[in-house]
Amino acid sequence: MRSSSYAPTAPARRSLRALLVLALTAATAAALPSAQAATPTPAPTSTSAAGTSALAAKPYMGWSSWSMQSSKYPGLNPDGDYSYLTEKNVLKQADALAAKLKPFGYEYVNLDAGWWMDQAWKPGFDEYGRQKADPGRFPRGMKPVADHIHGRGLKAGIYLPVGLQKEAYGEGKVPIWNAGDCTTADIVYGDLRTTNGWDSAYKLDFANPCAQKYVDSQARLFADWGYDFLKLDGVGPGSGKNGDQYDNVADVAAWNKAIAATGRPIHLEVSWSLDIGRIADWKKYSNGWRIDTDVECYCNTLVSWENSVDDRWDDLPGWTRHAGPGGWNDLDSLDVGNGEMDGLTKAERQSYATLWAIAKSPLYTGDDLTKLDSYGVSLLTNREVIALNQGSMPPARPVTPSNPQQVWAAKNADGSYTVALFNLADKPAAVSADWAALGFTGKAAVRDLWNRENLGTYKDKVSQALPAHGSRLFTVTPRGAALATTGYEAEAAANTLSGNASVTDCSACSGGKKVGNLYVGGKLRFNDVVVAKAGTYQVKVAYVSGDPRSVEVSANGNGSTSHKMPSTGDWGTAETVSVPVSLKAGTNTITFDSGSGYAPDIDRIDVPKSS
Repeated sequence: MRSSSYAPTAPARRSLRALLVLALTAATAAALPSAQAATPTPAPTSTSAAGTSALAAKPYMGWSSWSMQSSKYPGLNPDGDYSYLTEKNVLKQADALAAKLKPFGYEYVNLDAGWWMDQAWKPGFDEYGRQKADPGRFPRGMKPVADHIHGRGLKAGIYLPVGLQKEAYGEGKVPIWNAGDCTTADIVYGDLRTTNGWDSAYKLDFANPCAQKYVDSQARLFADWGYDFLKLDGVGPGSGKNGDQYDNVADVAAWNKAIAATGRPIHLEVSWSLDIGRIADWKKYSNGWRIDTDVECYCNTLVSWENSVDDRWDDLPGWTRHAGPGGWNDLDSLDVGNGEMDGLTKAERQSYATLWAIAKSPLYTGDDLTKLDSYGVSLLTNREVIALNQGSMPPARPVTPSNPQQVWAAKNADGSYTVALFNLADKPAAVSADWAALGFTGKAAVRDLWNRENLGTYKDKVSQALPAHGSRLFTVTPRGAALATTGYEAEAAANTLSGNASVTDCSACSGGKKVGNLYVGGKLRFNDVVVAKAGTYQVKVAYVSGDPRSVEVSANGNGSTSHKMPSTGDWGTAETVSVPVSLKAGTNTITFDSGSGYAPDIDRIDVPKSS
């Protein structure tokens, strides 16, 4: 059961999710059903475990059921909200994935929330407190579903919320499989404190070994059913909740251990909108982590641009450096396969797919694969774009501020650059990628990846007129020289600080210092910035900012321009973006002004020696 954020920008999604959660938590199990299958025997311990690069050497690709389950698009859920999830529908999508998308690398078929719920959202459990397939949705149980998926040469995924679901508690008398005298009373806190993003479960107490035994029993069940992927949802810190009650790092660690003990490689994905402050734990114990709210709009389409697709451009930058073999930043479902059902323009669908690809997010669509339109197929099966996502390219990040017109880039191993232009404004606009922002000058060859054509050689930059919410994706191969710059430290004695601005230590900064406390009128003025000739210079700004913050930039006392700097993820990491600044020949000043708000801390600037 995936949940939207508690952010005030998404009241509609919150209310729909709240109704679903209320239905779940209000449901009661009068008696615990009998076991679905014979109790399996333990398998020998294996070194395969979540958190190892063998499982997630590259972002996974596939299909997930939740987008269609959650939508009110006509015909998707004819038997009531969230009713789409059935054996028949899952196998239909598996067959379509195998036929249409498997040749391009898509392989996972992931069932989301509800496989153990009836259509009234009443849960079922076996005699050991483990989720049991609903006979209405999955009449043959879960193993035959995985077997069918495997028979198509694909991998099968399943879902659980974190914690012990309240309805599985059974007054504390339910025995735990293969755990001696352990019961459900032993595995949770005595005060029955709740946990997860919806408070739909009791928090597991891992001070008692019985709690690990319960997780072991769930992992063993999934392994014996043949599942290759587990999404653990409602995990905190994150999922709209914070505090000890909602800290589920111990749960994720327990699942890592339990999966290893099964001897079956199972990809462990944790969800949703997780706390970046615990990224070391997510990287240690899992293969991927959701960084944001649900992408679905819970409306009459699968998604909408304004609902939360467009939020990712702001929310992703701080996470980019954490993605790599073994664990990836998960941006959620990629619903670009059918324009009518998706609820997006063609331009929005391409931008959506572009960001997911260059961020190296898992590429899993939530579309009805039996009804993909030709444009959707072209987006989902472009081999050059898929190669960026699946290959050795590092995740791209912004090289310009998070303004309505943005440039994202990554340097490839062969010296070329992956460059994406985005116009996030609601009206058409031109967007330019300056070679200076990439670190070189002169000429470069440009290839358009979506259109699969070479555009020729461009000098100094490439500019494109883009529609509202539009994008372009290029490979840029430099033919010129490295950019020569002059560096200026923010803490230099020659600079002028005013208001609250002050020099502070910064181990991540050049020179070990930065200028911080730039808020409510605080200013940093770089003096004696010298260039040989007048022109517009792409000034590279090194800064530190735990959240996106705006700053006013001006030169020589002239009018300022506001730039929103992307988050660096925390207050101990420095990143860079380039901003255009008009300078005169000779000596200049460049001022960073917080205005009436809070600006990022400034480490240094690097000014090109020629415009």
